[in-house]
Amino acid sequence: MQVQSKTIRKFSTFMLFAAMALIALLLITVQAYAQQYTILNIPGAGRGAGQGTYVIGVNARGSVVGQYVDAYNVYHAFLRKPNGKILTFDPPGSMSTWAYAINNKEMTAGWYADVVDACHGYMRGPDGSVVVFDPLGAGTGYGQGTWAADINDLGKIAGYFVDSTNVYHGFVRDPDGNIVNFDAPGAGNGAWQGTIPMFFSALTPTGAVTGIYIDANNAMHGFLRAPDGLITQFDVLGAGTGAGQGTQPLSINRSWVITGTYVDGKNVYHGFLRNPDGLIVPFEVPLANKTAGQGTIPQSINRHGAVVGNYIDGGLISHGFLRGSPHGNITTFDAPAAGTGVHQGTFPMSNNAKGTIVGYFVGSKGIYHGFVRTPQ
Repeated sequence: MQVQSKTIRKFSTFMLFAAMALIALLLITVQAYAQQYTILNIPGAGRGAGQGTYVIGVNARGSVVGQYVDAYNVYHAFLRKPNGKILTFDPPGSMSTWAYAINNKEMTAGWYADVVDACHGYMRGPDGSVVVFDPLGAGTGYGQGTWAADINDLGKIAGYFVDSTNVYHGFVRDPDGNIVNFDAPGAGNGAWQGTIPMFFSALTPTGAVTGIYIDANNAMHGFLRAPDGLITQFDVLGAGTGAGQGTQPLSINRSWVITGTYVDGKNVYHGFLRNPDGLIVPFEVPLANKTAGQGTIPQSINRHGAVVGNYIDGGLISHGFLRGSPHGNITTFDAPAAGTGVHQGTFPMSNNAKGTIVGYFVGSKGIYHGFVRTPQ
């Protein structure tokens, strides 16, 4: 019996230490997945429905850009630094300004609308200087002009312009100001057809760019333009071929892995990854509803292959998701105070290599609020 008692005490002690170790491991795991939210409401942002703060892009340091809508429904651009300092700006002549992209040197790119609602691209330097530009052929009428959508660390900018006949064309602007226009083969040449590079994370450090082209039937197809100008077209199996349907790449990382969404023949959204070898892997957020106008919408992929985006449930409420790499495990989340009504909820837009996720949410009163989600 004495031997048995010693054995029991040793076993109990072992189990105690094992339990303590397990608890410690669980605490470490919880801390690893714990997230801190910073809510951004830019001073001057309006407090009516449809007004507020939109956070769009983030760089490796955690600086973010976006726009806010004031009480008069005018858009203004902002840059928020990691220390919380906020800079707001509008290029000369702007009636409304949008900021969509930021590089690691804190150069930002976007566009502004002039007095006739034609748009013009701009690049804002770290010192606050602004360069305005338009590719040759950009229209000057209502709804026409230039959209500067992305900027890399070299200062190269990608985007699109709308010509005088309302056709979309892609462009790449070099740091020296030289602009090259391009069109994907198969792009339509009717009004609101053509070639559209995507926003804030669709340009690689070496100058590869992804986006969509809209064909003569108003269906979308994906393209990848290499730095040398070679264009590869692609479609996800199952993508619809009708108007507003098809393949929509939204983001590319430095390894040329592309993510985005495709819209099927029933107008349901689905996610996909396209590897550099051309292999396409579709994926779904399990909680996403699968009826028209709903589903899974990836927005951004970081250098490690982690994808963020939103999914829409059966109540037409948006929720955030993170698809990890390399195993593809999916975590869903909602920003604090995100609304639960129709067309409300959480809309992640970008993520960086450190796991920071930025975006905006729509509250219960229809007001937009920015958020920065950082691992603790």
